[in-house]
Amino acid sequence: MLRHMRGPEVSGLERLRKLSSAVEVAHGDADTDRLLYQLADSVREIFDADTAAVLLLEEGGTALVARAASGIEEEVRQGARIPLGKGFAGRVAELKHPVVLDKVDLSTTVNPLLQEKGIRTMLGTPLLSNDRVIGVLHVGSLTDKRFGPADSDLIEVVAASVAGAVQSYSLATERAAAELLERGLMPTALPSCPGLEFAARYAPTDRAVGGDWYDAFVLPTGELWVVTGDVAGHGLRGAVIMGRVSSALRSYALLGLSPAEVLEFLDRRVQHFEPGWMLTVVCARSKPPFDEFQVSCAGHPAPVLAYLDRETQFANVEVDPPLGVLSDLRRTVTDLSLPDQGVLLLYTDGLIERRGEDLAAGLSRLLAAVEAADPEVLCARVMQRLVGQSIPEDDIALLAVRRTSP
Repeated sequence: MLRHMRGPEVSGLERLRKLSSAVEVAHGDADTDRLLYQLADSVREIFDADTAAVLLLEEGGTALVARAASGIEEEVRQGARIPLGKGFAGRVAELKHPVVLDKVDLSTTVNPLLQEKGIRTMLGTPLLSNDRVIGVLHVGSLTDKRFGPADSDLIEVVAASVAGAVQSYSLATERAAAELLERGLMPTALPSCPGLEFAARYAPTDRAVGGDWYDAFVLPTGELWVVTGDVAGHGLRGAVIMGRVSSALRSYALLGLSPAEVLEFLDRRVQHFEPGWMLTVVCARSKPPFDEFQVSCAGHPAPVLAYLDRETQFANVEVDPPLGVLSDLRRTVTDLSLPDQGVLLLYTDGLIERRGEDLAAGLSRLLAAVEAADPEVLCARVMQRLVGQSIPEDDIALLAVRRTSP
């Protein structure tokens, strides 16, 4: 039977010293799995137990997955997965407090491995982050060892330290993974098109990884596509969605669809597979001699057009709602002319938005900085004028295309 144990007893100083040492050592590790295994080993020693395991809540929050174990490593190797509210670990997560298990069988656990290995008693507690369950820590004994109130109190202290170590390391590794993914999804090289010159910049913020990107590619038909987009969210999940959407956009473009049709397909994909997420995208396509561009804009800042003989201006394009907002929306296409030596500049809102400042000020700075110049010179000028030595508050993606005489 399951029973909840609490009590006023205080754990020994020696066990707390072991805990502090274990967490300190684990914090210095550079690998998530090794960190968790070190923690499991240390927890097993602290409780003089025969097994210890760390289970983390999977994405979606419906089940716990064994990530590290000491004593019964098969839990991890066999991919043990415990639905919330089911079995011992699932019950611990649901109750959100320490639980002692005096009887281990299929009526109290859903993982037969524990019974097969001879585990007879268990103690578990949730791993919490701001009162939100992120996992479960449990220990077990091959004997009839009775886990008492002092053990319950101690495992809560242990779990708080383990949860802190896991959470801080998870945030760091997630950020590193998101940065790697985000940079890896940027084009390795801009296309080579007779009569066109390209340049681009990508400047991530150091606060949180966003989902900004740019893209430029040529299809087998000779069509050129240029794109900038922004996922309204940060972290690894935002970067993953950015990667999926940018890849899907290329696939839809290969079907010969117009920019508006591509965004319509993308919109359906986002709403079905990424519900609750919103993205802004502007994409444009052109055919040789690249003097006309078809542009479709989903909630994204309008491109800038620069000319040799006219003032720089924002392209007069219809701005439709972002992706992920409205269902079955018919999107519009605007035709733009790009004369010889003219420049088309696409960018994300991190370039122009500043906290506490009216957006018009950023737009005015951008217009003043853009001219019909060499794209590399232009990108450097824009970044110097609008970013300078400041740390961007949001990711910035910038893509410039200049039409030259073939």
